[in-house]
Amino acid sequence: MKTVFNRNSTQPDGLGGSRALINPWDVLKPVPGFPQTCVSTFSAKIIQRFAAMEQTEVIAGLYTANGVNPVYKITYGGREFGLYLSLVGAPASVCGLEEVIAMGARKFVFFGSCGILNEEAVGNRLIVPTGAVRDEGTSYHYLPPSAEIEADEETTSLLKDCLTRCGCPFVTGKMWTNDAIYRETLDLVREHRDAGCIGTDMEYSALLAAARFRGVGFAQFFYGADSLDNDVWQPRDLTDYGFGNADKYMTLALEAALRL
Repeated sequence: MKTVFNRNSTQPDGLGGSRALINPWDVLKPVPGFPQTCVSTFSAKIIQRFAAMEQTEVIAGLYTANGVNPVYKITYGGREFGLYLSLVGAPASVCGLEEVIAMGARKFVFFGSCGILNEEAVGNRLIVPTGAVRDEGTSYHYLPPSAEIEADEETTSLLKDCLTRCGCPFVTGKMWTNDAIYRETLDLVREHRDAGCIGTDMEYSALLAAARFRGVGFAQFFYGADSLDNDVWQPRDLTDYGFGNADKYMTLALEAALRL
């Protein structure tokens, strides 16, 4: 599959060699005692549910035009982890990742909903991505141009082992990460499904690229919300954003964080 986005550059790596004008550490300082590993998802309801638990405290904040997004410290399995809401969309989610790295985090476990492109392959199982088609713009500012990006084998293996130990069925496959949910046309859906993509989301390839660029550990799993695997869109439980299984997904993410 051809790459959708390309960058012209005289630099051999396609990125350019000059320093960034603005860096996360220019606006944020490390937070003393900040957890090395963070868990994040895209559902405010899920984050609020666990933020209300005992032994959970606010340790920092991510400042946006819409207000402050708290970063919490949560205790699980005798260890402390960071917990924060990731904003939807590749640029916003990567910005949050960058800032939490600047605060002190070095490993991340994300989970979130996705659209299903292949019902037969996925069924009711979770998705552990093996990589993604880079049909968004953010990742190209972190890694040289390519049509796809592969997940880290070691991290993927740890995540698969965790889900197996927890007795949680899953399937592996590629994601199609794209920026325009209202332009997921029938032709594009079929093209990406035929190319081996089993799900579609808006952040994964960008988060994976940014994490690789910054040298931090990163793992993510998905649960199906809506289906694009026929000629008529099926919303299903899209508006739930996983809240109905919040305890299950968060527990799996924290179990993975223990092993990461």
